[in-house]
Amino acid sequence: QISLLVGFISVNNSQWTDYSAYSYFQIVTMCDLVMILFFYIIHIFRVYKMLTCVSWPLAEFLHYLIGTILLLIASIVAASRSYNLTGLVAGATFGFLATILCVLSIWSSYKVSCITQSTSKYH
Repeated sequence: QISLLVGFISVNNSQWTDYSAYSYFQIVTMCDLVMILFFYIIHIFRVYKMLTCVSWPLAEFLHYLIGTILLLIASIVAASRSYNLTGLVAGATFGFLATILCVLSIWSSYKVSCITQSTSKYH
């Protein structure tokens, strides 16, 4: 979340060279931040136990997968349009860092989910 927020602030406070590229980057980072906060609140207040009609691991996996792909695209576009302006380069760099962290989060969530399901079948 911090890398997304720093990337958003870096892009927001710099001089833009291409409005559409950086507005897309800002929209993707803010949507990812809001959705990550949404899933944190669901886990903190244990809402997933009350709403059993939704497969929360699948919903979280799809969110991270789609968000990571969109963030990677936004970071590539932002990096290609930065023209060596430090704020825009920093924003794209933090976007790439957030992409890597999201991939690690997907991998760890999937790994924990598979291990939990495989051990629960045998006990």
